[in-house]
Amino acid sequence: MSNQVVTRTLKASITNHSQVHDDLDSHGFAASKLWNIGRWTISRVWDAIGHIPDADELCSYLKNHERYADLHSQSSQRVLQELGEAFVSWYKQGDSGANPPGYRKGGDEHPRSTVTWKNQGFKLDTEYNRVRLSKGTNMKKSRYAADYILCDFTVQADNQTLDGVESVQTVRAVWTGEKWELHFVCEMQIDTPETPGEKTAGVDLGICNTAAVSVGDKTLLYPGNALNEDAHYFRHEEYATEGENGPSNEAQRLRQKKTRRQEHFLHALSKDIVEQCAIHDVGTIAVGHPKKVRDGSDWGRHGNKRLHGWAFETLLSHIEYKAEERGIDVERVPEGALKTSKTCCECGTEADSNRVERGLYVCENCELVANSDLNAAENMRATVTPNPARDRSNGCLAQPSVRLFDKSTGRVAPQEQVVP
Repeated sequence: MSNQVVTRTLKASITNHSQVHDDLDSHGFAASKLWNIGRWTISRVWDAIGHIPDADELCSYLKNHERYADLHSQSSQRVLQELGEAFVSWYKQGDSGANPPGYRKGGDEHPRSTVTWKNQGFKLDTEYNRVRLSKGTNMKKSRYAADYILCDFTVQADNQTLDGVESVQTVRAVWTGEKWELHFVCEMQIDTPETPGEKTAGVDLGICNTAAVSVGDKTLLYPGNALNEDAHYFRHEEYATEGENGPSNEAQRLRQKKTRRQEHFLHALSKDIVEQCAIHDVGTIAVGHPKKVRDGSDWGRHGNKRLHGWAFETLLSHIEYKAEERGIDVERVPEGALKTSKTCCECGTEADSNRVERGLYVCENCELVANSDLNAAENMRATVTPNPARDRSNGCLAQPSVRLFDKSTGRVAPQEQVVP
């Protein structure tokens, strides 16, 4: 066993919610107002000079604005950073049919936005499970009133406290749609076991199949059934529409619910992938990193939207930290130059015609028949395996074990055990 410092987010319930929710509401509304002012500023700058200001420029423009002082200065900076990042992501998407980030407003009301306090904006008491969150200057009702929000909390994870963490970097107040909760972003020390084995695994991330895993003599396929069903369910006309006035309160609630369900799915999926790798004595995982897959390609309006919503970076990060806890190394493999989907993992022949239909790969040269995603996963594995053919089972590439997300249990299980 060895010790390692990692970054984790611990969620906590606020136990004195009735005493602090008014103050948290005020700060959540203030964050939405500042977002909207930043959104208005970006529109005016864009119209005037054709330039989208970044986060630093936004902070420079608005640091003397009255609404900037509604929050602690670092909290206001974070709101504008998130807005700037959202606009950069929209602009890079390159889809003329996609709407830019909208205003946070539903009717005459502002939704409650997440508020982030960095190290100068909070004071943590781990002995009594309390945290003091600094109020914005404008939120201090009188010179004698408290200049902070005092939250009592309980960490939601079993057998987990903040006592053992190295440091808490930020605290976020997050509105769940029903109540506020706290998210502590921490650096903490964990015990990592010795590497479970010497085998290697390749992982290909996708949209239809969220992940395909090859260990050589064992292959696993993870269809994105739950994500696709949620996408269809939440694609309600009110939810999907975002104009100048932004989403309605109902749409905002649905988005938060969809985000929570997606996050749970990705955690369950990454946990199962790493557990299966550990069971099969894997010491190194090679994961395809489609970092530039959104750049320079037009997949059509529907395809662009699905691609933009593809949370591959989140899933990859979950796989990395869960593997780290088991002592398994993870290597990100850039997909751009490898052409893993077109190249036969058996003989190396590269041809577009090898993908005869969705999901099926047939090599014209060596006649390998494989699931196309697993062929790509095996090509990933080859980047960290000196002789991948030595333990490869070509039969497994055509007939993988399918593992599905079971909504009744919230876990991933073999297909035959999942309740339809």
